[in-house]
Amino acid sequence: MNRFNMDLLSFLRHPFVHTFSLLYLLGQTFVTWLFAPSPPPPSDETTNKKDSGLKRKRIAIIGAGLTGVSSAAHCIGHGFDVQIFEARPKDKGLGGIWSRVNSTSSLQVHSVMYRFHPSVHYDTAYPSQGEIREQIVNLWERYGLDQHTVFEYKVTSVRKAKNGKGDGWIVNDDEETYGRFDGVIAAVGVCGDPKMPSLPGAERFKGQIYHSSELDGKQAKGKRVLIVGGGASAIEALEFAVKSEAAQIDVLARSDKWVIPRNVLVQSLLACNVFGQETSFSWIPEWLLRRFFYRNLQDISPSSSKGLYTDTPMANSDLFEQIRRGKASWLRGDILSVEEDGIRFNHRAQGVSKGGPGRERLVEGDLIIMATGFHRPSLGFLPDDCLEGPYAPPNWYLQVFPPRYPDIAATNSTYLNAIGTVGNIHIGIYTRFLLMFLTDPLTRPREEWMKIWIDFTKLMKRLAPTGAFDFFTYAELIYWYCFVLIVNPFRWKWALFVFFGIGRWLPLKVVQGEEIMRDFT
Repeated sequence: MNRFNMDLLSFLRHPFVHTFSLLYLLGQTFVTWLFAPSPPPPSDETTNKKDSGLKRKRIAIIGAGLTGVSSAAHCIGHGFDVQIFEARPKDKGLGGIWSRVNSTSSLQVHSVMYRFHPSVHYDTAYPSQGEIREQIVNLWERYGLDQHTVFEYKVTSVRKAKNGKGDGWIVNDDEETYGRFDGVIAAVGVCGDPKMPSLPGAERFKGQIYHSSELDGKQAKGKRVLIVGGGASAIEALEFAVKSEAAQIDVLARSDKWVIPRNVLVQSLLACNVFGQETSFSWIPEWLLRRFFYRNLQDISPSSSKGLYTDTPMANSDLFEQIRRGKASWLRGDILSVEEDGIRFNHRAQGVSKGGPGRERLVEGDLIIMATGFHRPSLGFLPDDCLEGPYAPPNWYLQVFPPRYPDIAATNSTYLNAIGTVGNIHIGIYTRFLLMFLTDPLTRPREEWMKIWIDFTKLMKRLAPTGAFDFFTYAELIYWYCFVLIVNPFRWKWALFVFFGIGRWLPLKVVQGEEIMRDFT
């Protein structure tokens, strides 16, 4: 069957999804034209310029991954100055985790939910690792961020200036080299170095053991592959094993995770739960998933005690087909030990908790892939009082602003679990919130009001099975934005700028007038 016939057959099977994807791909040019801030001209020297009579603000950005580069592009495009600090060398640091995973990795959510900047342009609905990193690098180059980035520079401290030379943040006590910054964006993400836990008896295993991020160039053809882990990394490892024509694939998962279709409509609908938690109606999507997606594999679905809106689900449409075809199996249980020929495993039934009773068996294998994820990068470089007490991350204002410091935004670095959030429009919105706070003093939230908002959100989600900020949906995130804009009338004039990046000059003129009045009085 030629490619045209295959594409036609795929369209006939899923006409609505493919029509939506086509319109999305065509609409990217319009989105770029309307919402992407223009890159500065090559000769633009941002430092010490004036912007409508207001002093140009400087932003320190920690991390050159997807979030850091996108945030920096928004800042530069809106007339602010930035300095990016990246701990790793350029080849491993620029692009973040997308520079350190396998070339076979790809998005598990539709790219409509991964538009980390308005000018990003994908050619496919589920782009690969190379395509995503290319978009990040292109964005970095397009906005001239190479002039604003220092690599192999590990940030160990960010502190407020204490002398009489003015206010501001100092990075690594190195004011002489990099000066002071008006704001800080911590964009270290949630994926650092590979997490490689030890397996009891691993030295006895006759085959090879690799982390799931180190599979490029590895051979699995004809081998029995054992995948340790049950998250997104396990899905990617399974796809690698299938493409490599492994003889048998067994996924050994310790805990249950929901799997949802790789379908933009389904993912978007699930992300529309504005409550951001399990509700009395949550049984409906859960029942539909079991009935029409899991079908005859409901025994590997999470038990009724684990709701859909408690953990980040995996998005994959091929997993169950591989299991139904006999090419893979998904086993729930606990690893007891590693033997010469495989892993001794305690296979638990649905609903039995970790470490509970099960059926012991030897799962034979020739290759072990540790799909055990990554260590979370530390935010320890921030002031100590950001990380203490009941208002430690993720319990922050809008989840990213520490209550004492509205001039710090830890974008994409504090969340634990969510649906439909990844690298979408919220990066720009969070960045513009920070820019608004820095530019307009009347919009800045005081510490007590930030804490009141956090406590109010906890009260609203007091019945949630998780912590108030441990899980949220994209609809809930948009509700947060709207709420905090509405409650402060001085922020109303910034609404179009915060949400869409447009209409900046009008509020700037108002702020300029306010500055004149303050100087006059």
